[in-house]
Amino acid sequence: MARMTGGQALVKSLLAHGIDTLFALPGVQMDHFFNAVHDEANHLHVVHTRHEQAAAYLAHGYAQASGRVGAFAVVPGPGILNTTAALSTSYACNTPVLALSGQIPANAIGRGFGMLHEVPDQLSMLRGVVKWAERIDHPAAAPDRVAEAFKQLGTGRPRPVELEMAMDMLGLESEVALLDPVTAYARPTPDPDLIAEAAKLLGAASAPLIVVGGGAVAAAQSVRAVAEMLQAPVLSHRLGRGVMSDRHYLSVTMPAGHRLWHKSDVILAIGSRLQTPRMSWGTDPEQKIIHIDIDPVELTRISKPEVALLADADDALRLLANALPKQMGRRGSREEELTTLKADVTKDLEDRLAPQMAYLAALRQALPDDGIFVEELTQVGYVSRMAFPVYEPRQFLSSGYQGTLGAGFATALGAKVACPDKPVLSINGDGGFMYNVQELATAARHNIGLVSVVFDDGAFGNVRRMQEELYDGKVIASDLTNPDFVKLAESFGVGAYRADGPSELTAAIEQAFAEDGPALIHVPVGKMPDPWSIILARGRYQAG
Repeated sequence: MARMTGGQALVKSLLAHGIDTLFALPGVQMDHFFNAVHDEANHLHVVHTRHEQAAAYLAHGYAQASGRVGAFAVVPGPGILNTTAALSTSYACNTPVLALSGQIPANAIGRGFGMLHEVPDQLSMLRGVVKWAERIDHPAAAPDRVAEAFKQLGTGRPRPVELEMAMDMLGLESEVALLDPVTAYARPTPDPDLIAEAAKLLGAASAPLIVVGGGAVAAAQSVRAVAEMLQAPVLSHRLGRGVMSDRHYLSVTMPAGHRLWHKSDVILAIGSRLQTPRMSWGTDPEQKIIHIDIDPVELTRISKPEVALLADADDALRLLANALPKQMGRRGSREEELTTLKADVTKDLEDRLAPQMAYLAALRQALPDDGIFVEELTQVGYVSRMAFPVYEPRQFLSSGYQGTLGAGFATALGAKVACPDKPVLSINGDGGFMYNVQELATAARHNIGLVSVVFDDGAFGNVRRMQEELYDGKVIASDLTNPDFVKLAESFGVGAYRADGPSELTAAIEQAFAEDGPALIHVPVGKMPDPWSIILARGRYQAG
């Protein structure tokens, strides 16, 4: 045992569990914590932001891009509450984020004295947006609480967790027994009878379809092995993009998946809710669904599958790949069929969404194959989910079903911190970009070489179009007044460009990557065609 402050016990426990990067915004309730961080400067890199929300988004992007735990630290009350949009995004995206916050003095918690940053029940509020949250009541308890936080992050569904510690407990000295980290956790063992049942169904299937979500990101090789064995298309959307390379003929996105769904007799869902197919496209009585998920709740949340496999995706798929050859013969290639289908889908998208598709082609041309693309809630971003080619897992970052406007820029900064040797490209609308525009200062101060594109239509474009087309032109509160984005970036010392059209955009991105520093590219655009009839397709696919 060693004598140390609560802040030191917390920091040393974080270091023991492999945290080497911290996104942060300090304040008085966290002084003793940051004093301890300062003393560990050789082991813990701190990236400080201009807003707490951004600190949490950077942690989110760091974790999404790397698969490692992203950690951030902020003050209590309004500080931690400012992070809840980002925490809800991490929750939706199954992202392992560790949130750390201070608290008012221990003897004042819950008593309503009106202390600085006091809120009625901070833990209860946070438990509504994270997987697990607890308070560290004494320095001696810090190692055990941190160990439990990492157990929560490392088992089951990897959603965000939170730890808080009162300011006086952070400063209190005590004898503390530090703990060795747990390096591996038990995983559920796939039921061999269910593996056999799944293999039998898939082996007998005439038109199998695989659907992958974020839960399949770490199982890409196994997904490919099973898909090629079955000659089954692999459908991905948002968090599952890149699990199967878009260069592979078996990889399809939502428009092609919609055409294939009702032709498929057995569906293998891997780490996916199947929310859109089941709730928007509908299922046929004769369709059989096999669902693999690490979360038992998800297996029957929407409907009960034919086979519900509680397992890590890679574990289950490896066993399935071994069991399949006994249930099926060699299948003929579907390459010609699926290549034709994908070409038809691409032509349809180009015919109906020409401006977005042209910009996506320009973005893909400029981004190297190993680059990371971070989408946003903007017209180009919506279409990117079904039309931007992705070649590896963790190369397409999204806010998932949470759809948090303004998440993209700060998330992308965190991704670049996690992967400094990879090019990272962020796309934004003018509306969403201004949510975290102040983080241009963070990019400049820490020399985070992110290239950010801002598509500027002078409006919350999606909202404005809906007001015009669905509500008889009752436009209200959707037009925007914007700064000169080039001059704004230059004022922060960030590289700045203007691109008028796709070809200029490609050139600007390539130049920005070559200069290897933070950069912003302003792209003035007009109104773009509505993508939602394709994105939100319902029922059976109807040609034409």
